[in-house]
Order: sequence, then C-alpha cells, then structure tokens
Amino acid sequence: MRQLVFVCLTLFMLKATAQIKMEAEASKTTLPLHEKLRVDFTINADGDNFVPPDFEESGFSIFSGPIQSIRELWVNGRGTFNKTYTYWVVPEKKGVLTIKSASIEFNNRIYRTNALKITVTNAVDPSKDPANMPVASNSNMYLVTEVSKTNPYVNEPITVVQKLYFNYNTDINDVRDIQKPHYNDFWSQEIETANFVPEQTVFRGHRCLSVVLKKAVVYPQKAGKLVIDPYILEVDCSIPTGRMTIFNQLITRDISQRLTSSGKAIQVKTLPESGKPTNFTGAVGNFNFEAIPSKKTLKFGESLDLTLRVSGDGNLKLFQLPKLELSNDWEVYDPEHIEKVVTPISGMTGYIADRYTLVPQNKGTFVIPAQAFSYFDPQSQSFKTKSVPAITIEVKDGPGLPAGGLAHGKNGKTKTEQAVFEPIKTASHWVTRNATDFLGSTLYFILLILPFLGIPILLMYRKRKSEQEADVEGNKIKRSNALVKQYLSEAQRNLNQKEPFYVALEKAMHNFLKAKLRLETSEMSKETIRNLMKEKDADAITVAEFIKLIENCEFARYAPSSAAAIQTDFDTAVRLLTELEKQMV
Repeated sequence: MRQLVFVCLTLFMLKATAQIKMEAEASKTTLPLHEKLRVDFTINADGDNFVPPDFEESGFSIFSGPIQSIRELWVNGRGTFNKTYTYWVVPEKKGVLTIKSASIEFNNRIYRTNALKITVTNAVDPSKDPANMPVASNSNMYLVTEVSKTNPYVNEPITVVQKLYFNYNTDINDVRDIQKPHYNDFWSQEIETANFVPEQTVFRGHRCLSVVLKKAVVYPQKAGKLVIDPYILEVDCSIPTGRMTIFNQLITRDISQRLTSSGKAIQVKTLPESGKPTNFTGAVGNFNFEAIPSKKTLKFGESLDLTLRVSGDGNLKLFQLPKLELSNDWEVYDPEHIEKVVTPISGMTGYIADRYTLVPQNKGTFVIPAQAFSYFDPQSQSFKTKSVPAITIEVKDGPGLPAGGLAHGKNGKTKTEQAVFEPIKTASHWVTRNATDFLGSTLYFILLILPFLGIPILLMYRKRKSEQEADVEGNKIKRSNALVKQYLSEAQRNLNQKEPFYVALEKAMHNFLKAKLRLETSEMSKETIRNLMKEKDADAITVAEFIKLIENCEFARYAPSSAAAIQTDFDTAVRLLTELEKQMV
C-alpha cells in the first residue's frame, strides 16, 4: 500500500511539473533592418527572478521593455494563469539572428524558453517608410548633420554636430540611437555632450527649438570625396492634438518617430607639392618646436636627457617627430614618447615629445646639431619650418676617465682600460657552508603532524556544510538577501534609464519581503504586507513609506519620471530597507 501511495505521489508531481511551460514568441520572423520587433516571454506560473537574453549579443538593441503583464481566467471552475514579459527590440545588422533563451525561477527550479531565429533584410528607404512621415504640420522634427568645413585639407580638423530641430509645442521624451554616424577614412574623436538643453533658434525661416545630440572632431586621412554616413535615431515625443480639456488645457498624444539625417559629403584637398620640405612627416596645424637638454655640463660616465617637443594646435597624434641623429661621440637610447593632448570641439591641442637619453663616449666639448621641424599651415596655405639652434655640451673629467684623458700605455691599451679591467683569475677558493638536514628538523615534524590536525577541521567543516544544506528555509532567505543587494546595485547602475531602474528596484523590494516576511510574489498584497510588518514590530510610518514606494515603482514604470525623482526613489529605498532590517528581527 505504501508503495502504491509513493507511485501516485510521484506521478502527480511529474504531472504538475510537466504543466509548467515557458515560451518565447516574436511578432515577426522576417523584418527590415532597424524596424521594431515585439518579443514576448510567457510562463503559465507565477515565477520570479526573470533573466532576459542578451539582445545586444544577438545583434539587437532594446527599444523599450520589459513590460510585465499578468492574465488570469476562470472558466467553469478551472483557472489559467499567464505572466508575460514584453520587449520591443531593433535589429542592428542583417542576416539570420538568434535571440537566445530567457529564464525564470519557480519553486526553486529554473525554466527556459526556446530560442528564436529572426531574418533581417535590407533597411527600408527612410523617404518611403510611412513611419517616418511627419505626423502633423505642427510637429515636424528635423535631424541635421552640420559640419564646420566642407572643403578642408588632409588632416585639417572638422567639427561635426548632430542637431535636432523641433517646434515649440513638441515635447521630446526620449531619444534612442538606431544607427550612429560612421566616419570612414577619418580619424575621429567624439566630444561628450553633457546636458541636452533646448535652445531657441531659426530653421528654414521659422522660429523653433534645437538640441545638440552628438559632437565630434574628425580629421580626413586622404584626399578626394569622403562621406559622413547618415545618423538614424528614434524619438519619443508628445504632440498636440488640437483639442482642449474642460479646463482649457491642450490635449497631447505620445508618438514614436524615426528620423534620418542626410549625411554630408566632404571634398578633401590634397596638400600642395610645391614647397614641401624633405623632412615633412604630415603635421598640419600651427605649431612650435623646441629642443630641451636636461643639462649642458656633465662628467664623463653621466647621462643627459634631450627632449624634442612640438606644441600647438593641429593633428598632434597623426605625425612623427624628427629623428635625432648624432655622431659616434654619443651613445643614444631609444626615445620615450610623451603625449599631453586634449581634444576639445575645435580640435587637438597640447604637445607631444620624444625624450632621448644620451651618454658621452669621450671627454671634451661636443655640439648637438641644429634640429628642424616642418608643418603645413592651413590658414596661410603654405609649409613652414621651425628650427632650434645647435646645443653645446661640455663633458668634464669623471670617475670613468682619468685627468689626462684617454692616453695610451706601453702595451697599446689605454690607461682607462688598464684601470678598469682586472686580470682573469685562474684559481678558485671554495668555502664550506654549515647546513642542517631537513630530515629530523622542526619544520619536518610540523609538516608531518599538520595533515592529522586537518582531519577534525575537515570533519567539522563537512558537518557544518551538511547542516546548512539541510536548512532549506534558511538558504532561501539567504538567497533572497543576496538578490536584494544584487538588484539594488543594478538599480544604481541604471539611474539614467527609467525602466531598467524601476524593474530592478521592484525586484529588490520583492526579494526583501520574501526574506523578511517569507512571502511569495503572488501573496504580496499591500494589506498583507502591512499586517505582517506590524506583527514584526515595524514602525507604522516606515511601513507606510515602504508601501508608498511600491506604488511609486508600479506607477513610474509607465509614466514620465525625472532624473531627480529616480534618484529620490533610490535613496528612499536604501533608507527604508535599512530601517526595516533593524526593526524586523
């Protein structure tokens, strides 16, 4: 009879386990490049700790999500439950892309979805894409690529600015890159844009607002026609509908619009051949040239540093400094290259230098010859050469050189050689060292006894580990506490991204309730939380603030939130979790 009961229970558990399903579904299996795709991950149980696939690794960028929804139905006394996590993603490359599995935890087991294969074809022409047509005449937006020069010389700096123009009655809620501008055949440096503050301006004869989205400094690396690729982005905005509320307030609606800049063609001029110096290495700009010795008087055997430095404005990282060439009176070591260059919006500025270490080979007075550096000045459209005069170095007597110089002795050797090189010794002198045997030493007995002392320690460790593994409830609480810290850290990393921030913050609070109140997600009603916290002697004001924060998280995920509000919610969560940790023992 007992065996029959055991078999029935086993079959019942297998059946219950088999009923748990988690599936992934995409709105399309084939779509053009940069078009939005909806991906749903659904489980028919109230799982927790959802882990999405790495969309970026699969070739997608996240447009929005995750959006969590729960559906429960009761038909003829039988209920169904589904929890769905929805993402909107955008493919960033063509080909057959694979969205890997997502996972979720339920009853201490991990369930995974199937992988999805998506075929991505060529992008739709923005001018023919209905999604890019203006939604209304009063809500037009324009994305423009502006450059400081369209006919520069090779290696002359160009400022590239990506600017968005829009009407006064349009509110920009969010901006996402679909395709960043590419600078093929340019050396480029992006300039950080700190604050996206709209400015009043005039565009195409109309007063409007503008905001700078990206800035870069580029240097063309070859002559001819070069193209800066278009910049594509997705803009979430609120536009007026033309209707008013009963309180005379304008009614707006939220839309998403894709914008594409036209790109820019740059006609790059080659540097003139007439008048080009033989020592020209590609420097373009306005520079100064210096040769700086660390000292001009030294003793034989000592060394000095000679620094060749070019400073000013121009392509400092894109050319070579003159090579130092000296006579055999000097031993010259490979130079140490030094760069102190910053790149503001106007182009590179600062200095680069080569520091040589020189060692004299003789006593006397030596001359380091004059050095020259040539560059092309775009302002005067001519080559210029900066020179530094010769430098005189005096080498005096030192520890490696006798006062009489390098005089020769009778055997043909110099006196310096006679003083420095000793005769080769032909006999060895061995000295016996006192040494003790390892066998029988103190260290020998310590190492011999140590394994026996480790046996009880190992047994105690294994006993403690077995006790910990048997404590299922305690392990679950520890795992929830660890997840609280993990999701709080994730929320802090996403302070600038609203949806990921509130998802992580909500998961941290749910796992805190699991650890302290031993509640599952499906049992977390506000009244239950309030009653259980009261039973654990939590302060009523702190509990009210905690429940208010839960409501803020649920509301803020689907409503606009400022950076200040997000930071306030994070600080409040850390404070409340710390206070409740102390109050609920």
